[in-house]
Amino acid sequence: MMERSPKLLILGAHPDDAEFHAGALSIRYREQGYSVRWVSATNGQSGHHTEPADVLVPRRRAEAALSAQLIGAECEVWDFHDGSLQPDLDLRHAIIREIRAYQPDLVLTHRPWDYHPDHRALGQAVQDACYLVTVPRVLPDCPAVAHDPVVAYMVDLFQRPTPFHADFVLDGTGELECVLELLACHASQVFEFLPFSFGSDEPVPDRPDDRKRWLSKWFQQSIQRRVETFAPLLDRPGAKLVEAYEVSEYASQSNPKELAILFPGCQKTQL
Repeated sequence: MMERSPKLLILGAHPDDAEFHAGALSIRYREQGYSVRWVSATNGQSGHHTEPADVLVPRRRAEAALSAQLIGAECEVWDFHDGSLQPDLDLRHAIIREIRAYQPDLVLTHRPWDYHPDHRALGQAVQDACYLVTVPRVLPDCPAVAHDPVVAYMVDLFQRPTPFHADFVLDGTGELECVLELLACHASQVFEFLPFSFGSDEPVPDRPDDRKRWLSKWFQQSIQRRVETFAPLLDRPGAKLVEAYEVSEYASQSNPKELAILFPGCQKTQL
């Protein structure tokens, strides 16, 4: 069994990826007093249709910090360029240093198969870094860890070249309102760029209460397929928010008791 409380590291490609894909699990960790750290590999400089990078980057950093502050998580936004992320040595070394410094027990990231090239690049780079975090002569100025962490992929619904396999499913209905509060911190995204990018049918209102209702509707529409796909795997029906995770075979393979600790409140699937 684990000798200390587990630590969760979420390596997302963009400043709002952790909340969108794993907000409920992050909240569960913090409610139990466990450490949570969100890292965005890119600075989000391309994530807007009107604001220039020199305005948008500090804004997105501030939004990410505000969101993390709501649940007492750590947060960092790296300087790789949004839309240009590559699974190269620079990114791999940044990930190795991050894992060695924070020493997480569970790392969540994107699968190497996704619609967004930044997601794919980061997922591949994390996979490439997993074993190397234990090799002392790789980045010898940064002490290696004795064991690589468990790595799990955050959900996507793409089928080729291989579909997502849900090892753990979380009914996040109880955390839904808090997840919406976290997402609302990313105003440049959820109220500005994403409605533009994905062509929202309903204009974003100005009043805070109306915006909250708009965000709730937008988020439910955004995760509808996720809920429809994975809610049937839960024992109880009626979930409004579902998160799912696939344990990577390219990293540490923990025993069932430790996995239950690393995925608090999650249901192990029988798939």
